[in-house]
Amino acid sequence: MKKAIFPGSFDPITNGHYDIIKRGISLFDEVIVAIGINAEKKYMFSLEDRKRFIEEAFKDEPKVKVITYEGLTIDLCRKEKAEFILRGLRNPADFEFEKAIAHTNRRLSKIETVFLLTASKTSYISSSIVRDVLRNGGDYTVLVPDSVRI
Repeated sequence: MKKAIFPGSFDPITNGHYDIIKRGISLFDEVIVAIGINAEKKYMFSLEDRKRFIEEAFKDEPKVKVITYEGLTIDLCRKEKAEFILRGLRNPADFEFEKAIAHTNRRLSKIETVFLLTASKTSYISSSIVRDVLRNGGDYTVLVPDSVRI
């Protein structure tokens, strides 16, 4: 069984995340969306809300599991018996950042990182842009799955 961990803060999940997860389903037997917990980070949405948004978005997809975690992603991969980390790339800056993490993870473990390019129609979307639109009263609904409603 091929399992992949798709880690992130998902504050909130965006249509870009949604696209990567949907495409990951065709590559893996199970995609575990892992919401990282960082006590030093300020989140707009509670952990419970972020988890609920993702679970609702994939409620009809049995190949998607949503969990929360603290610590190293490679430790979570070992715990969940996942051989792969799934990541989305929007631009060259994402690639350089993610490449360094992927090399480090592979040096520390045998876990491979699989990169998917975001679809052109969602490549400009980030959670920070969604949060900024929300803070300023804009229409965020075109940037996120239907499950993200406040």
